[in-house]
Amino acid sequence: MKNIIVISSTLVTLLLSGHALADLGQRGDRIETRLDHSGDRIENRLDNKGDRIENRLDRKADRAETNGNDKRATYLTNKGDRIDNRLDRRGDRIDNRLDRKGERINKRLDRKAR
Repeated sequence: MKNIIVISSTLVTLLLSGHALADLGQRGDRIETRLDHSGDRIENRLDNKGDRIENRLDRKADRAETNGNDKRATYLTNKGDRIDNRLDRRGDRIDNRLDRKGERINKRLDRKAR
């Protein structure tokens, strides 16, 4: 008699929690997608910032070159390239980190849902 009660209570619990477990898989997908979009936005924002800085320094370099300061123009051009590359790498690193975090969360919630 006791075994029947334990088995039936276990079945009832599984039936009631089955919907919640299925939601974990969907929740993991939503979290992964949200983190992926967030990483993409950050990467794009840093990329745009690097491009703006590089363009501004290129304009300064052009003015310096027209005034006869070739060394200054080269320095400003290289500085703009370095800053742009640094911000691109930082954006890629943040985007990759958030992508990995989203994948880990999704996998963990998928395992819980099983």
